[in-house]
This record gives sequence, C-alpha cells and structure tokens, in this order.
Amino acid sequence: MLLPRIIPCLLIHNKGLVKTVKFKSPRYIGDPINAVRIFNEKQVDEIMILDIDATVIGRPPDYSMISDLSSECRMPLCYGGGVTEANQVQKIIQLGVEKVAISSGLLSNPNLITESAKRVGSQSLVGVIDIKKVPFIKKYDIWTHNATKRRNISPLELAIRWANEGIGELVLNFVDSDGCQNGYNLNFVSEIFSKIDIPVTVLGGAGSLSDIGDLIYRFNIIGAAAGSLFVYKGELNGVLINYPGSKEKESILSKVKYHDRVNKDQK
Repeated sequence: MLLPRIIPCLLIHNKGLVKTVKFKSPRYIGDPINAVRIFNEKQVDEIMILDIDATVIGRPPDYSMISDLSSECRMPLCYGGGVTEANQVQKIIQLGVEKVAISSGLLSNPNLITESAKRVGSQSLVGVIDIKKVPFIKKYDIWTHNATKRRNISPLELAIRWANEGIGELVLNFVDSDGCQNGYNLNFVSEIFSKIDIPVTVLGGAGSLSDIGDLIYRFNIIGAAAGSLFVYKGELNGVLINYPGSKEKESILSKVKYHDRVNKDQK
C-alpha cells in the first residue's frame, strides 16, 4: 500500500540552490549539498531535486553533481533536468537515484518512456507536467523550458497519454502557483486525478501544513511537494530549511485515516 509522501522540492540554478516565483526571479538560498544534509537529519519521506538550467541551455544531466547529491542523500531521491535519452535515465539510476523526473524530453522523444522502462522499470520514471494558464484565455496548457515554451497540449490529455504509455508517476507542477504559497489548485488536480490510476505528486502553491493536509485528505494516496514551505520561515521569508516533525506528520496523516474510516462506514 502506498502512503502519502511529503516532499521538499529543491531547484538548482548555476550550481546553487534557488527558489523561484512563477518560475521567475530565482533567489539564491544556499548550497544544495548542505540542504540535503539538513533534510537527512529531518528524515524526510523523499526529496525532489530539479536542475532548471539543463533543458533551457540544451545541456545533458550534470552527472558529477548528481553523484554528489546521491552520495549525501539518505532518503529516496527524485532527480530531473536535461534528460532526453534512455541511456541518461539508466546512468542516473546507476548513480543511486531512485527516480528520474522528465518533462520536455518525453515530448521530444515519444519512445523515451518505453525505452527507459525496459532498462530501469516504470517505477523509476516520473513525468513532470508544468501547467500554466494561457494569457487572456481561460484554459490551461503545457509549458516547458521553465514555462517559456507553450506546447499547446491539454494537461489532462498528456497525463492520460503518459499513464497509458507506462510512466510510473506524474508530477503536476502549477506554474502560476509556484512560490506564491496560496494553496494547491485542488479543483484541477481532481480533474486529472480522477482519470488516471498511477501515483500523482502535486507541486506549486503550498503555504502551510494545512494546505498539505487538505491535499492528502482529499486525494488520500498522493505526494505533496513544496519548495517555499520547506526553505522559508516567517512572513518575511527568512531562509530556514525546515520540515514537519513526527507529531506534525502524524496530525496530517490522521486526516487520511479518519477519511478512510468514514468512507468504509458509509459503504
């Protein structure tokens, strides 16, 4: 049985750890290795690390950096950035990474899911869907290259396609909510979540543990990822690596247990 996961998401830009707002204005937070060490001590469920430079400048994955990060991680690591070929996926997994996150690479190489799954298994493949509203049009679309390139593809259509092709997990990343800490887009998550039967992680918008609790309560088996929530503290967004303690996590997960119990009683 899969359990809900609370996942810090770290962004790498120019070798440093940064935090963005709506995929723009990267603010330097510190050294990625130091952040990983702190999260180790906090016993996080999983960590997601995304190199936001690689795809934009057409660079392959930075294997040296991946190796350093993997060597430090004492929690499951999901890494993404610059992946376009199955041999890259295999090499990253061989460096000790549990899951490889891919976005535009899956669009440019339609066979990437099938070819990679043969080498590392579907459970190691994560499809990242960057979702953003089209300006002046009330519709959501897929964007890549740090939300600078519109792909004119329905997020729901893409989620179903990748699920059917054998992707192990999906990350729904809401560009318009990135760094805003105004809550997850639960309604849109519901639209996609109801149409697929693979694990889903949601990223973008979490401003409190209550936001995470609401997401987990509503969708039960899901990953709740966040950036700002785990690197900032206080109204002024002072830099502080943090993560909920065991009692706080139990409080969040107790909502799921109660939800399950109520659903069983109603059947």
